[in-house]
Amino acid sequence: MTAVTTVTTVTTRTIEYRADGLTMIGHLALPAGADRRPAVLVGPEGVGLSDVERRRADALAELGYVALAFDLHGGRYLSDPEEMLARCLPLLADPDRMRGIGHAALDVLRAEPRTDPDRIAAVGYGTGGAIALELGRDGVDLRAIATVNGLTTGRPGETARIHCPVWAGVGSEDPIMPPAQRDAFTAEMQAAGVDWRLVVYGGALHAFHHPPVGHIVRPGVGFHPQHAQRAWRDVVDLLAECLPTTE
Repeated sequence: MTAVTTVTTVTTRTIEYRADGLTMIGHLALPAGADRRPAVLVGPEGVGLSDVERRRADALAELGYVALAFDLHGGRYLSDPEEMLARCLPLLADPDRMRGIGHAALDVLRAEPRTDPDRIAAVGYGTGGAIALELGRDGVDLRAIATVNGLTTGRPGETARIHCPVWAGVGSEDPIMPPAQRDAFTAEMQAAGVDWRLVVYGGALHAFHHPPVGHIVRPGVGFHPQHAQRAWRDVVDLLAECLPTTE
């Protein structure tokens, strides 16, 4: 546990923990005060944890949540698309590995004294969103799940173990999550009796929520500033509904 920093009313620190055979480096953001608070796991896109997710965790802490932005690659950010795919495609094909990464981060979040362990939600983007869904399919007691660009399907029957609302967002022009994938995802949610919502953001590509980066990205990836703001508001609204900061 290192690098404690206080910015306005939010205190942040990096936390090291083990998952997937790696030493992960997460970013924990704490709201003002000393009382127990509802908490949110924040999962990154396949490239890995960056300042984008750290700022989101900080923003959630400003709203009154304990927030942990978790790591995928042992402190690395995979800017090379081929290296990212080589790491993420086997991971996305292995629900047990995804669950292991998610549970390790969840254990860190629950161990934080400021966290109310009975009031936790998971918000994820891309691979991080897939991990959030797998925690739900594993029967974890979550208040809400939000996944952006991560409309993955699971093993037969396990989605019935999700007992919280699921919100999903995707760009209409996302070639990585095309209409067939959306349909499979929503059919799975519906068949399992999940309280689900899907928002399709018109004209948006994959990772439309992520500001431009200074390296090569996969085809079909692009920032859409208006929809990025809308998706963030939708996530915050979901949390306000399912995980209010006051009981």
